[in-house]
Amino acid sequence: MKTPELLPPPEMMYRALVNRDASFEGIFFIGVRTTGIFCRPTCPAKKPAPENVDFFASSSEALESGYRPCLRCDPMEPGKRPPKLIERLRSEVERAPGGRLTDKELAALAIDPSTARRQFKRHYGMTFQAYHRARRMGLALSQVRQGSRVHEARNGSGFESESGFRDAFAKIFGESPTHVKTRTPLFAERINTPLGAMIAVADDEGLRLLEFIDRRATERELSILRKRLETNVVPGEHRHLTATRQQLVDYFSGKRLEFEIPLAPVGSDFQLRAWKILRSIPVGETCSYSWMAKRLGDENARRAVGRANGTNMICIIVPCHRVIRADGTLCGYGGGLWRKKWLLDHERRWKRSEK
Repeated sequence: MKTPELLPPPEMMYRALVNRDASFEGIFFIGVRTTGIFCRPTCPAKKPAPENVDFFASSSEALESGYRPCLRCDPMEPGKRPPKLIERLRSEVERAPGGRLTDKELAALAIDPSTARRQFKRHYGMTFQAYHRARRMGLALSQVRQGSRVHEARNGSGFESESGFRDAFAKIFGESPTHVKTRTPLFAERINTPLGAMIAVADDEGLRLLEFIDRRATERELSILRKRLETNVVPGEHRHLTATRQQLVDYFSGKRLEFEIPLAPVGSDFQLRAWKILRSIPVGETCSYSWMAKRLGDENARRAVGRANGTNMICIIVPCHRVIRADGTLCGYGGGLWRKKWLLDHERRWKRSEK
C-alpha cells in the first residue's frame, strides 16, 4: 500500500483531477468533503474546489475515512461493472450506512446471506460485514471533530437526517455529538498503516486501545471502554495519539520497532498480568501459550491465556501476535492470520538487520 509520503504532490493530483488524466488511474483517489463521496481521477463529475478535497492512496483508505463510492465513476470497480448482487448490497449499505444488515434482514430482502458473503469477499477481497463496518466507523471518525456542531458534522456524511447521524454516532461512541464535551472524554483517531486503517483511543492516563478498524470486535471494545471508564469517546487530538501515530510510522518503516508510549489498558487483574508478560517478549521472537501460563504461575492456564490475549485491546504495542503454538505454527489472531504473519516476518527481518 502506498503511504501518503509516496503519493504525488497535492497540486499535481488536483491538476490531474481537473484534466481527467487517465495516467493517474490507480495512483490516487479523491474524497470530496462537501459531498462525502470519493472518486477516481477521471471522474466526469463537477470538480470540487482544492480546499474541499482529500487524497488517498487506495479506495479502501477513502472508504475507511468515511467517504462513500461515487456512482458515476465507481472507484471500487476500475474497468468493470460489479455483479448485480454486489451493486444491491452496496446500495443497501448506503440506505443506512451507520446501521447493520443482519442475516435475517438480508434474507428478508431475498438475498441469501452466505451467497452475499462469498461474492463480496471474492469481488473485493473483504467481507460484506467488514465493508459495512468500515463505512460505519469511517463516518463516525471523520465527520466529528472537537468543537464541530451536529449539522456541520452531518453535512456530507451520507445521512439524510440529523437524528440518523446522531444514532449512528451513538452506536459507536456512546453519546450524540452535542454531548461529547460534557465530561472529560477518551479521544479517538484514525491511523493509516500498511496493514489497513486502525483506530487509537487515549486519554491523559495513556493509550487505551489500538485496533484495526475492520476487526469485528473493535466496536464491542469501544463499548467496554465507555462503560468501565464511565465516559464517552470523541474523535480528536491528544499527545498520546500523536506519539502513537509517529511511532507506528517508525515501526512499519523498520526505523524503530520498540514503542515508548504510556499505556493504560482496561482489564481484570489476570488480563493485566498476561498483557504485561506479552510486552516482555522481545521483538523478533515468539513464545507459546504454555510459556505464558508458566510465567503466570499456572501451567494449566493455557486457555485462560488464550482468552486474555484475545481480549487485548492494544495490538502491535502489546504484542499478542508473538504468541504461537508450541509446535511453531500460527494460531488465532483477531486482526487475521495474514496480519500476524506479516508482523512476525517484519520483526524477524528487522532483528536480522540489527545483527
